[in-house]
Amino acid sequence: MFRDSVATSTCRLVPLAEAAAHFHVSVKTLRRRIADGTITGYRVGRLIRVDLNELTQRLVVTIPSAHSA
Repeated sequence: MFRDSVATSTCRLVPLAEAAAHFHVSVKTLRRRIADGTITGYRVGRLIRVDLNELTQRLVVTIPSAHSA
């Protein structure tokens, strides 16, 4: 049975290697984030996929800038 987040049309599941290249991180980093619960991994057969939209929401962080006086 599909989880609600997977069933939506905005879900974009990609292989770990593709996601790692897209975000300039290692596959090992993504596997650690799946293990610690930061992101969700989806098993498709024997392969693991991640949702690029979820990665953008959870991994991309805005860095506050210093205000000029």
